[in-house]
Amino acid sequence: MLYSLTARLRAWLDFLTSDPLGFIVYVFFTAVTILLSLILHEVAHGYVAWRCGDPTAKWMGRLSLDPRKHLDPLGTLSMIFIGVGWAKPVPVNPRNFRDYRRDDFLVSIAGIATNLLLFIFCTALSVGVNGLMWDREFLAEMKSYYGTLEYLISPYYTVGNGIAYGELSAMWTEQMAMPWLQYVQRFLLLMAQTNLALAVFNLLPIPPLDGYHLVNDTLLKGRFQLDQQMFRVAHIILLVLCFSGVLGGLLSAINTNVYSAVLNLFLKITGGA
Repeated sequence: MLYSLTARLRAWLDFLTSDPLGFIVYVFFTAVTILLSLILHEVAHGYVAWRCGDPTAKWMGRLSLDPRKHLDPLGTLSMIFIGVGWAKPVPVNPRNFRDYRRDDFLVSIAGIATNLLLFIFCTALSVGVNGLMWDREFLAEMKSYYGTLEYLISPYYTVGNGIAYGELSAMWTEQMAMPWLQYVQRFLLLMAQTNLALAVFNLLPIPPLDGYHLVNDTLLKGRFQLDQQMFRVAHIILLVLCFSGVLGGLLSAINTNVYSAVLNLFLKITGGA
């Protein structure tokens, strides 16, 4: 874990010294995507809770898009440095729910569903932008050589990663019909990647993540209840798993495969795969 953090910091330092303006743009895009993704996740929880009869989040101003009301410093830093993170949990009073198990499930799935919809939407848009951004002859050559255009789009592969993080060489930018679209593509790729990572992370059945509530409400029929002390212990265990790097490999593999499957579905629809 320490090695990966050191390597990431070293890469950022190299990026900053070699291309200061590009690094500033990268930081801006990264900050916007993280802010939007975390805030919309929490607002979704609060809005669905309100619709289910609990106005707590609304009364406490948590249906706002103001970052100050949502961001958790540790969770935000975790999102930046290790790719998984969280915001301040939306306050929910289950006693106000009309149907406890049903409404607890709906509130818990709301944030994940929001992140998944954003992931799908941004991935679909990135496929459309990709067709406009590159020279048509170049796209035909890439598809003929690789059999798919996935490597140009997915941020998990060399070329797509370069677009997402603003590190494309002149060799690649020379193949673009509309070079300015790479900034649009960068935002879309980072949004898609960030929201998929949030959705997958929150599906883990570990308190206090949404996945715990989903499993408890469906498979366990609401029988598994933890007191505040056990929730705190579970939260500490989750932090240890995150910062030790234990979850990193598993989550990365899941994210890469899910991204690839959804991306290739849209590529097949548009003839890019």
